[in-house]
Amino acid sequence: MSHAEMTAGSVVWEQTFDSELGIAVARRHELRDRGTSESVVANGDQARFRNVVLPHLADAYALARWLTGNATDAQDVVQEACLRAFRGIGGFAGGNARAWVLTITRHAAYTWLSKNLSRGAPLEGTETPEAALIAKADAAQLEAAIAQLPVPFRETLVLRDVQGLDYREIAQVTNVPIGTVMSRLARARRRLIVDLGNG
Repeated sequence: MSHAEMTAGSVVWEQTFDSELGIAVARRHELRDRGTSESVVANGDQARFRNVVLPHLADAYALARWLTGNATDAQDVVQEACLRAFRGIGGFAGGNARAWVLTITRHAAYTWLSKNLSRGAPLEGTETPEAALIAKADAAQLEAAIAQLPVPFRETLVLRDVQGLDYREIAQVTNVPIGTVMSRLARARRRLIVDLGNG
C-alpha cells in the first residue's frame, strides 16, 4: 500500500462473502493513521446498511434472478446493487427500505443487461440441472412462460406476484405511474394464461 493510500481519510473497500446468500457484501474501511492499523469508519453506515439492505437481499436476488435469467448473473447484479446501496446509504431518507433496495437492484440489473446482452436479444432463462430435478413439471412450465415475457411485464409480475409488493411500491421501484403498473400486470397475466393454456 502506498504512502498516499495510508494517509488519513483514505477509503478501502473490502468484500466479504455471505455464505447464506452466496453473494459478496461490500464493507467500507478508512485508514486513520500512517501505520497498518485500520479502523472502520462510518460504523453508523455499516449498521444502517445491515438494518436497511441486508434484510432484503433475498428479495433483491430473486428479482435479479428473474431479470437476468440465471443465478450466476443474478449474484453479480446483487453484488453491484450492494455496492451501490452502501455508497448511497447516507442518502436513504427512510421510508420503504425494501422498495429502495429493489430499485437499486433493478437499476443494477438493467446496467448489467445493457453491458452483457446485445440490444434486442431475447432474455433466455437457463435452468440448472439441480433445479430441473427438483422442480415440478408445471412449475418449470410457469417459469419458462414467465421468462418469455417482455422484461417490463416480467419485472412487474415478479415484483407483484413473487415479491408481494403493492402497486404503489412497484410504481416506485420501476419509476412508472400506477396505471402503467396495473396495465403491465394485467397484460403479463393474460399472456401467461395464453402461454400456459397452449402448453
